[in-house]
Amino acid sequence: MNVGVAFEAGDGQSEVMEVASVRLQMRIAKVIRRHRESTKLSQEAFADHIKMHRAQYSFVERGKRDIRLSTLERVAKGLEKPIWTLLREAEEG
Repeated sequence: MNVGVAFEAGDGQSEVMEVASVRLQMRIAKVIRRHRESTKLSQEAFADHIKMHRAQYSFVERGKRDIRLSTLERVAKGLEKPIWTLLREAEEG
């Protein structure tokens, strides 16, 4: 998968942090999708369940946007999972 990332010139640490951030974002998206699929709800039905526009939720689940903590909280509540569970699973890969 190609993910466009803007890099700052410099010591390379910004670049490494950006790549790590994108990877974590994609892993979080994968965890969210797996849990949503286990509910047997479609993306649209789950988005309705958590009162989020389906397009916005689709971006979250596909890892296309940085996820805000408030959005992650909303998704976690809809999945009936604590945020830390989603983050831990994403971190474990």
